[in-house]
Amino acid sequence: MDKKEAYGTIEAILFAVGNSVEIETIATALDVSKEEVLEYIDDMQTEYAKKNRGIQIVRLENSVQLRTKDDYYDALIKVTNVPKKQTLSDSAYEVLSIVAYKQPVTRMDVEKVRGVNSDHIINRLVELSLIEEKGRLNAPGKPIVFGTTEQFLRSFGVASLEELPEMSNDMIEEFKVEAEKEVEVNLKMDV
Repeated sequence: MDKKEAYGTIEAILFAVGNSVEIETIATALDVSKEEVLEYIDDMQTEYAKKNRGIQIVRLENSVQLRTKDDYYDALIKVTNVPKKQTLSDSAYEVLSIVAYKQPVTRMDVEKVRGVNSDHIINRLVELSLIEEKGRLNAPGKPIVFGTTEQFLRSFGVASLEELPEMSNDMIEEFKVEAEKEVEVNLKMDV
């Protein structure tokens, strides 16, 4: 199979599937090595970036996906009547970052860092497919552990968790201050 045929096949697979496809699956379909598929993907990403195209290929850990470029989101909304992207509250970003940096993590672990109940926020992040259950901890009560999803990677434009910026002690202290403010607000509302 020559490169042009391989590029066309990869593009067809990614378009037809719609979601991410494992690189190994593509390699099997093309009857080539994973390394060759990665070379093809790199070439295709470069080609899409050069032209004013509405699509791009993104890598998500061991998978790739064909997706619309963010620049065209507003035009798509007009055609599909899909609501605008949801924005997250500061508290949701806080919980999401705790999960991303400390995963796998339990609700209790998140609440230890934040100092406040985080059930509602965790449930909302699960609904948005930004985090998911990754199993259960081998401890009394078998608590659920959470981790980030491919949707998290897509939403934040990173190929893997290794691309996340390092978390500094200042960021941790900032989280604690925000959590304390949230507790004060909740206490005032209860009075």
